[in-house]
Amino acid sequence: MPTGRPRDPQIDATVLEATLAVLDESGYGQLTIEEVARRAGATKPAIYRRWPTRQHLALAALAVRLGDSPVPDTGCTLCDLGEGIGVFLAAFREIRPGVLGALFADCARVPELRDAFLATLFDPPREAVGQMLERAVARGDLRADVDRGLVLDMLSSVVHYRALFGHAPITDVEVERAVEVLLSGIAVDYPRLVAHSRALAEAPHAHA
Repeated sequence: MPTGRPRDPQIDATVLEATLAVLDESGYGQLTIEEVARRAGATKPAIYRRWPTRQHLALAALAVRLGDSPVPDTGCTLCDLGEGIGVFLAAFREIRPGVLGALFADCARVPELRDAFLATLFDPPREAVGQMLERAVARGDLRADVDRGLVLDMLSSVVHYRALFGHAPITDVEVERAVEVLLSGIAVDYPRLVAHSRALAEAPHAHA
């Protein structure tokens, strides 16, 4: 028989919203349970019952911001990879510079927190790109003998590495350039992929 009061989803949402507000305004270094509780109109015990540490709280809040992004499947490898990476890129752009690096540094020393960080922030984009690569190989767009793990790391690092360290901009142009440079070396027929992508891009104008 269940004991205690059930969790109130409204409290969860309010606390996570307050957490994001602190991260956006002040960064991870200024995130405290006290400040989140004050903004959310909640108590510290109520927050700790849901998230045992501020790291868990920050990860939960950032997971909300990243959301559940669908993996595009248009039949166009260049389009899918560009759009799919762009979706996650847009989400990471909404995170204040420095937050990810500071949070990772705080999580890296504890295996459980490090795993939670990777599962929350890095695995979803990587898995999405992996699905797109598998479909591209199945369609015959990419060579079947390519090291998919290496290709996956190279593509996802466009978002991950730059989002974590913030040493260079991660613009749509940069993503497009990275996808083109990599696919030009592993595609079965790269010019055909480019032609297909251009044909799809021009199709709406042709029917306008």
